[in-house]
Amino acid sequence: MTEATELVGSELDLVAEEIRAGDRFLLTTHENPDGDALGSLLAVHRILETLGKDSLMFLTAKEFPLPVEYRFLPLEEVFHEPPADISDRVVIFLDCGNIDRMPVDFLREARNKVINIDHHHDNTRFGTINLIDVEASCTAEIVYDLAGLLGVEMTPELANALYVALVTDTGKFMYENTDGRSHRMAAGLIDAGVQVNEVYRRLYEHSPIEKLKLLARALEKIELLDDGRLAVTYISGDDYTSTGASEALTEGVIDHLRTVDGTVVAAVVRDQSDGGRAARKVSMRSTDGRVDVSAIARVHGGGGHRRAAGFGTDLPYEQVVEFLIGEIAAQLGGPPTSG
Repeated sequence: MTEATELVGSELDLVAEEIRAGDRFLLTTHENPDGDALGSLLAVHRILETLGKDSLMFLTAKEFPLPVEYRFLPLEEVFHEPPADISDRVVIFLDCGNIDRMPVDFLREARNKVINIDHHHDNTRFGTINLIDVEASCTAEIVYDLAGLLGVEMTPELANALYVALVTDTGKFMYENTDGRSHRMAAGLIDAGVQVNEVYRRLYEHSPIEKLKLLARALEKIELLDDGRLAVTYISGDDYTSTGASEALTEGVIDHLRTVDGTVVAAVVRDQSDGGRAARKVSMRSTDGRVDVSAIARVHGGGGHRRAAGFGTDLPYEQVVEFLIGEIAAQLGGPPTSG
């Protein structure tokens, strides 16, 4: 056992002790939540309920409707306002590398005990207790271990939430973060009752026609820049209007760009119209690992993984592209090349 593994184990024990001792909890995750964020949020909620705890899930109202892929998850109980007894609750952040990724004043200013459960390598360790396992493929892997330590039965509903998190954050078990631990967890969840084909269909085969129209427009506008090192597209407000699609239907567009041969970084720049902190959202993928896109995201207050990250910005599209080209060149060495 490595020193890092021992440290994670001790923090896992501490979190288990806090859960056993506590009565009331508030759970949250980052803005624009993905499958790992939502699956881990729901899984911890069910774990706490099984243990007889008073558990509330919180996400801001602007996160709804969720991306269509995740609307089958039973998240009707999510609160959009702070409960009156927030000061008496232990706050658990899930899959959130930086507290500013949940930009809500009552959470950032509260003096609650904070449990921070995450797997991002750039986590700022903002919690009272920080359970950060950078070797985990997803936050759900940590939650899975926590459920076992707490002796919680792996019901089909709990297993389903964890499987959604696992399969999405490993890219259907194709990303480099997939390892034996990931597959052992998948086997355990399937044994607990996960219907693999049903989850796959709900995640990847329930696309409304508006989503496909938006994808077509995004693919039509792909630009290969910096001598092919950057594949980027822009989804504008006009694209949403013309296709009848919402911003929630942009999920998965980036996966098409990252398949372009010779690309080092793929990026989707999209307009936001939900009253968020930034005019545009930038999602990035590092195709071969040579560029750390989380370092690029941190320049603008974002974050993520070395190979998958994002940030918000008010810069116009052209300036975002210039910024990305410059950052790629800085990491790879040498000046940017012409498009």
